[in-house]
Parts: sequence; structure tokens; C-alpha cells
Amino acid sequence: MRQAVLIIDFQHDLVEGTPEESGVHAKENVIEVINQVVQEAHNDHHAIVFIRDLDVANGQGAGFLVHPSIQIPNHAVTFDKAATNSFHGTPLLGYLKEQQIEHVVILGCKTEHCIDTAVRSATVNGFDVTLVADGHTTNGSVVLSAEQMIAHHNQVLHGHYNVEHFAMVRPSTEKLFEPIHDQYRM
Repeated sequence: MRQAVLIIDFQHDLVEGTPEESGVHAKENVIEVINQVVQEAHNDHHAIVFIRDLDVANGQGAGFLVHPSIQIPNHAVTFDKAATNSFHGTPLLGYLKEQQIEHVVILGCKTEHCIDTAVRSATVNGFDVTLVADGHTTNGSVVLSAEQMIAHHNQVLHGHYNVEHFAMVRPSTEKLFEPIHDQYRM
């Protein structure tokens, strides 16, 4: 089975924060998880895709770049997006189809925006999804703390389905590139 890992919007200014907006929750842990999962993908020859949001740092400079603590393998591809949805207006869907990807593992930020949308969009576009429970983060809102938002999304996205394809939420300690979706199919 062909698989890919998607690291969404893990960009310097989103992670570290700016004068206008605070940085993300538990960044050190998420950095460790992302690097671990990317290394596993690299070792197993899975596709590795980084997505960057053009809204971050006005799409330029160091603030726009993937956080410098993330190890990016040479064969990784990067797509820039203008929308919350990583599939909208980007080559992502075409790339995944061309690579014959069936399963995507998703990490990054922010939980309630681009992560949520990517999980849902990927299932609609014909992929099984594994959201890494400890591999996505946010800075929270006036309504929910970051911890509450992450826990909420881990609960509601687990088992989220579009009939044939659905999402599973699993911690990074599990073998993420051994998908368990078939155990739950009718």
C-alpha cells in the first residue's frame, strides 16, 4: 500500500507566535513527534509532503518557512496554499493520486482549522486517514483552551467517515504506517 505523511502549516510564525498571536501548545513535543513520523516515512520510502499557508508571514521570509527544528528529507515535496483546505487550489490531490497513495498520515497545525479540514477533505477525496493524536496542535481560543481543542478534535475526528474512507486517530507510539482501517470496514 502506498502511503504519505502530510505535515500541514508547521511554519515558524505559527509555531513560535507573533506579536499579534501566541505560539502553539506543546510545541517541543509536537516537533519531536513530527520528526519521528517523518523519519519513519523516510525509512519506509513513503511520500512526504509539507504544506505551507501563504497567510503566514505574508508568504515570505523566515516566518513563512517550515519550523527550522523540523528535519525535511531531500525527496519531500512542498505545496503552498491560500485556503484553509490543503487540497483547494494546490497540486496536492493530483500528486497523491499520481503517487497512488491510499493512506495519509496527518500532523501539523492548527488543529481546529487546517488539520480538521485536511482530515475531512482527504476522506472525501478517497483516502484513509490517520490523524496523529499527539502530532497536531493549536494555540486555543477564547472558547476552548488548546488542550480542550486538541482533545475535542481527537474525539470527533476518530471514526469520521465518508462511507468508503474514514479517519482514525492514533498516538505516535503506534505503528502509524500499518493502518488499521480494514479492521473496521463492513
